[in-house]
Amino acid sequence: MSDCGCDKAKKDLEEYLRHEVCTTEAADIREHLANCPECQNEALIAQTLTEAVQRACKETAPEDLKNQVLASLRATQATHESA
Repeated sequence: MSDCGCDKAKKDLEEYLRHEVCTTEAADIREHLANCPECQNEALIAQTLTEAVQRACKETAPEDLKNQVLASLRATQATHESA
């Protein structure tokens, strides 16, 4: 088993929460989290933020807002292209 201290657990936490680490690393991080209250707290905060972002990404903007943003982006792009 590799050494999974706080530095490594914190460094790989986001990837771990998105299930983007290998099985061995996930097991090491899971074991570290089970035994480290500080990292458990950080993981809980990160998980809460990850879930909030995922929920927000599923929501869609009103059509009027999308059109305003696109118009603003096009105007900005046209200004920079003509400069």
